[in-house]
Amino acid sequence: MKKRIAIFASGSGSNAQKIMEHFKRNDDAEVVLVLTNNPDAYVLQRADNFEVPSHIFDRHEFYETSRVVTLLRNLEVDLVVLAGFLWLVPQNLLKAFPNKIINIHPSLLPKYGGKGMYGERVHKAVLAAAEAESGITIHLVNDKFDEGEIIHQSKFKIEADDDLEMIKFKVQQLEHLHFPKVIEGLVKKMKVS
Repeated sequence: MKKRIAIFASGSGSNAQKIMEHFKRNDDAEVVLVLTNNPDAYVLQRADNFEVPSHIFDRHEFYETSRVVTLLRNLEVDLVVLAGFLWLVPQNLLKAFPNKIINIHPSLLPKYGGKGMYGERVHKAVLAAAEAESGITIHLVNDKFDEGEIIHQSKFKIEADDDLEMIKFKVQQLEHLHFPKVIEGLVKKMKVS
């Protein structure tokens, strides 16, 4: 039996696309749903391109009802992946999928994490602090922003002439390279247990 993955994203969805590409012809897992809180998110087009169903929800549905949890349970989802999803995950979702929700963050946590730290804000903070390196962190999700147990980190050296665009590019390269592989590793462990 293939494990079933649901992806939450709020924006363009380039990581979601890499994950869908990776699992399109994979024996271990498949992406069965893409969810977003943004009706204009480009990730919806990407999901459509891969013929993956999508679901748009609002703040009320996410935080004050159990509809999202029910949907994931009905689809027998095994792993929830946050790929550029900006809202804090509510308790009912955490309880329904204990240690089965992961997130990717564009810095070496615990540095540059927390509420409001996403995308360019993170890269600008890294540049402002004149860090020697940056990278990505893949972690389990808990009830606080970016504080769950770290599963994987990859880093790169920041060169003297690296600007915001170059740091963004380097981070995205690491995300696209490692996120699908880390997910696959987790899925394989699930299949054994």
